Amino acid sequence: MTEESQLVTRSKAFYITIGGVALVFALRLVQLQLLSEARYGKKAEENSIRAVVREPIRGCMFDRNGKLMVDSRASYTVTITPSEFKESALPLLSSILRLDTATIRERIRRGRQYSIFAPARIRRDAEFRTLALIEENRDRLPGVSYQVETRRSYRTPARASHLFGYAREISDRQLAEAGEYYKPGDLIGAAGLEAKYESALRGEKGFEYQLVNAVGQIVGPYNEGRSDIPPKEGYDIYLSLDAGLQEFAETLMADKRGAIVALDPRNGEVLAIVSKPDYDLANFSGVTPPEIWDSLNAHPEKPLFNRATMTRYPPGSTFKMVLATAALQEKIIDTNWRITCHAYFRFGNRTFKCHTQKGHGSVNVVEAIEKSCNVFFYNLMLKTGLTFWSKYGALYGFGSPTGIDIGEETAGLLPSEEYFDKVYGKGKWTRGYLVSLAIGQGEVGASPLQMASYAMVIANKGTVYQPHVVRAIYNKRVGKTDTLLHRSRTLPVSPEVWDVVRQGMVLVVNGTGGTGRSARVPGIEIAGKTGTAQNPHGKDHAWFIGFAPFEDPRIAVCILVENAGFGGTQAAPLAGKLIEKYLKGESEPGKPPRQKLEASETSSAPLSSVRSTLR
Repeated sequence: MTEESQLVTRSKAFYITIGGVALVFALRLVQLQLLSEARYGKKAEENSIRAVVREPIRGCMFDRNGKLMVDSRASYTVTITPSEFKESALPLLSSILRLDTATIRERIRRGRQYSIFAPARIRRDAEFRTLALIEENRDRLPGVSYQVETRRSYRTPARASHLFGYAREISDRQLAEAGEYYKPGDLIGAAGLEAKYESALRGEKGFEYQLVNAVGQIVGPYNEGRSDIPPKEGYDIYLSLDAGLQEFAETLMADKRGAIVALDPRNGEVLAIVSKPDYDLANFSGVTPPEIWDSLNAHPEKPLFNRATMTRYPPGSTFKMVLATAALQEKIIDTNWRITCHAYFRFGNRTFKCHTQKGHGSVNVVEAIEKSCNVFFYNLMLKTGLTFWSKYGALYGFGSPTGIDIGEETAGLLPSEEYFDKVYGKGKWTRGYLVSLAIGQGEVGASPLQMASYAMVIANKGTVYQPHVVRAIYNKRVGKTDTLLHRSRTLPVSPEVWDVVRQGMVLVVNGTGGTGRSARVPGIEIAGKTGTAQNPHGKDHAWFIGFAPFEDPRIAVCILVENAGFGGTQAAPLAGKLIEKYLKGESEPGKPPRQKLEASETSSAPLSSVRSTLR
């Protein structure tokens, strides 16, 4: 083959190759542009349009008189878009945020699990100085930005930390269980009302669509084909709590350990609930420093522990009305049945003392409640028996959670024959075990919330209302208020029995021999019962339960002061002050939720600044 023919052959091969390559590109272009346009066009759009989540404003909390207690305010959160962030920027970002590099890497890793294109939260509640440094170094911090969110703001001197609770960043375990709404870095109610009413308070997320260029920089808003979806604010919740009474109750327990619970005996509404020591919720509304969290967990007095609902202390003599109710209703005794108290009671080879060295002489059930005569109730317990005592204790609600709407609470302990058979063995326990139970000692245990509910039932003569804090939920999107309904039941006890038990309790405070005389308040007839619970680890615990006014009760209370001594001298005076504050103070118990809503509409102004910032 000549040199000329070889050149022609090579030229043809070259042109054929070029033509083949061009044909392949053309066919591929047809495939991408026409046949696969729907698939790849959508991906191209996703790469050029970024959906930025806009967090909703969490719902507010108002007290029973329309006073704003829990609000939200603007806060800034630093974010990183994983697909854009460069590892080389990590040291600079670490110094600006004052976070170690391991923490930042972990937060980026969690964000990547959801999406490499979605901003991952790195630092909440950032200071303005931090934002300024990010802006100054924006060209050295690719993918780093910040967004406006909210954090809780507390508008009342009352702390109510165990009641309100707090929201915290969702954990991996919660993410796996919570459904599609939550993403890494989201806040979720973790305790108290914030947790119990999370679905109502949280609101609904919104989305803002932005154009980004090939390197992920935001060019501007995207206005074609997609409209931004504004976030929807969470519902407001209206509480039965009286903010003034709550604040006052907390001052009564300052420098003490214990709890106060006050209920409305007409419906079970919680008027005040205090657990001391407590903690400052402001430390939980943004970023909680690790040293604060560690100190609270390691604190010997356990401030995170809710003593109002989670303790299980022997109730002492406050429990004597359970036995009195059982014996009277079952007609085992009447008011004519009397016991002579010589200050001690012998059973077998043991001697059980009364609380006075002189004895009370001859007493019936009314006088025994008034004077808190142990000897009377020792005898009455053996006459009545464990079955009836346990039955009526359960009717009052002991041994079971009350169902209060703040989540955590103990069931307490109410021994029964089945319980003793299980613990000690059938036939291996004797009636001697019952003597201590007669005066609320031994293995019986209750929380202050259960004891306040017990006082409520006696106050209203037999109705057990489910204690609750939330009265109504307000849907601000449609302007509708939903009043919540709660359980109630009635004890099978005759009015005559309630009259006897209540007469003994009113004499506790107002009688000449009453153990609760220090709870007296001029102009208010208070009924109550003191208790001093033995404590093998230190001083006795002081109890007082009661209600007022006697003829038309509007408040039922329980006071527990740990390691304080006698209930009549330590707890009863606090109860008198609390009742006086509520009935003679400025509070207005009993307004319907709608009236409070109208009052609160002028109270929600602090949110306006947050709303304008988030828009």
